[in-house]
Amino acid sequence: MFDVKLLRTQAETLRTQLATRGFSLDLNKLQTLENQRKTLQTETQALQHTRNETSKTIGQLKAKGEDIETLRAEMTRLGERLSEKTEALAKIQSEWDEYVLSIPNRPHESVPQGQSEADNLELRRWGNPRHFDFAPKDHVDLGARDRGIDFESGALLSGSRFVVLQGEMARLHRALIQFMLDCHTEEHGYREAYVPYLVKSDCLIGTTQLPKFREDQFGITESDLWLIATAEIPLSNLCREQILSSEQLPMKWVAHTPCFRREAGTYGKDMRGMIRVHQFDKVELVQMVRPEDSYAALETLTQHAETILQKLELPYRVMALCTADLGFGASKTYDLEVWLPGQGKYREISSCSNFEDFQARRMQARFRHPETHKTDYLHTVNGSGLAVGRTFIAVLENYQDAEGKIEVPKALRPYLGGKTQLC
Repeated sequence: MFDVKLLRTQAETLRTQLATRGFSLDLNKLQTLENQRKTLQTETQALQHTRNETSKTIGQLKAKGEDIETLRAEMTRLGERLSEKTEALAKIQSEWDEYVLSIPNRPHESVPQGQSEADNLELRRWGNPRHFDFAPKDHVDLGARDRGIDFESGALLSGSRFVVLQGEMARLHRALIQFMLDCHTEEHGYREAYVPYLVKSDCLIGTTQLPKFREDQFGITESDLWLIATAEIPLSNLCREQILSSEQLPMKWVAHTPCFRREAGTYGKDMRGMIRVHQFDKVELVQMVRPEDSYAALETLTQHAETILQKLELPYRVMALCTADLGFGASKTYDLEVWLPGQGKYREISSCSNFEDFQARRMQARFRHPETHKTDYLHTVNGSGLAVGRTFIAVLENYQDAEGKIEVPKALRPYLGGKTQLC
């Protein structure tokens, strides 16, 4: 959520900026709601004042032993009218809040203009896709059930888009997690966190999953708890409703968690394999920084995610997302796309974004300036470092041989007991 003052002072500029994202800002609706709110607020305050004055008069008359029945009846009528106006004001405020929460963030001026993902801008590539002298298999064929990637058991246990990993496949998956955590904590200076996988609605509102993406979330109907879609949610909300000192910044966290998504609206897309499943793992990077530092932090965090791919010697490219392809809360995003020989294309493996103060306003996450002692909203920056399942896929497909055996990347060998090959 951005500063609502912009809706009053820079409405046309804001509408133009949001139009580049494909969002039509309804200024007439906002103005109508604002006018209704002001009118109701004025009426409510007037009624409260009249009721207070009437109450004083009743007290004075009662002290003199005079008749107060007429004023008592008037107090009852005032109370009823005040209750009606208060209820109407709350309804208008709720409509205002609901609409404002549906407005996406403004794109940063450096974000390329575009109409779809086809207009995303490739910034750079690292590594060259390997040339195979045989037809490379995808991860589904490489990890067929007897080798440890078991979709049949996943479906038996939980339904479609779930998977069971066993044996060497499970160990490789675990090794990737530990490797990523070690790299980010020991080399990049992040503090590791273990966080709940169930969070309250307020947390999802803070990081923009609610109300916009309600259909993508798994909720617990008996209570106000939701399974997290990313560790970004609990990590970012660690600063919720807090005022940090400037000396505490930047705050840098890394966490490994399972992630849960319904993938609503993607039926028929990426149904084969582990590309798009309901439960997957990520190692997530989150930074809470001063506003003036956030774009430098975005570049640094993106480099941290790239380091994992470089250490694993996996070819990738970096894409700057265009205005139309930005995530709801992001001001600017870089996608890292790893090369998957089994598909013969680059696929997203990390999305690194600067949200500026959009999430912080929702979470009321602030810091105090050391010179002025005034408070300001934090800027939040986050990204995957990396999506574990897709890294797992990339290792299998890029390191396969003609017999279907998998060479272990040098960086992972210490995490696999020195093994150089998986059978």
